[in-house]
Amino acid sequence: MIGFILTGHGHFSNGLKSALDMIAGPQEAFEIVPFEEAEAGAYGDKLREAVRDMRAKTDGVLVFCDLMGGTPFNQSMMITAEQDNVSVVAGTNLPMLIDVVMARTPESSVEDLVAEAVEVGKEGVCHMELGGAADDDEDE
Repeated sequence: MIGFILTGHGHFSNGLKSALDMIAGPQEAFEIVPFEEAEAGAYGDKLREAVRDMRAKTDGVLVFCDLMGGTPFNQSMMITAEQDNVSVVAGTNLPMLIDVVMARTPESSVEDLVAEAVEVGKEGVCHMELGGAADDDEDE
């Protein structure tokens, strides 16, 4: 099984994990590592330890980050150079996480789940409009 680690600035990972648990239920091999300002100096070591521990009990690790270029992303990328079968996806959103946890099977590979995450993450961003308001104004 591929393990998941969710990280990001502030309460991003806590909130997203809470929403994921509410919708999809608690997940096996899924950990969060928040990047809190008060613990900034220890964050890299904490994330590295979480990835190492997850990697020891899974076939690979997929790290989900809030945004590309931030500290959580940069630290995650450095960790990929130190450990095999660890990948990073930035721009994580709730539709992406829901889909990937539901798609994960014991046979899933990191590469398959990365491709799924990127595709569904893009599809989860959209703009919707209700068209009725403009028509109502014309009738008055």
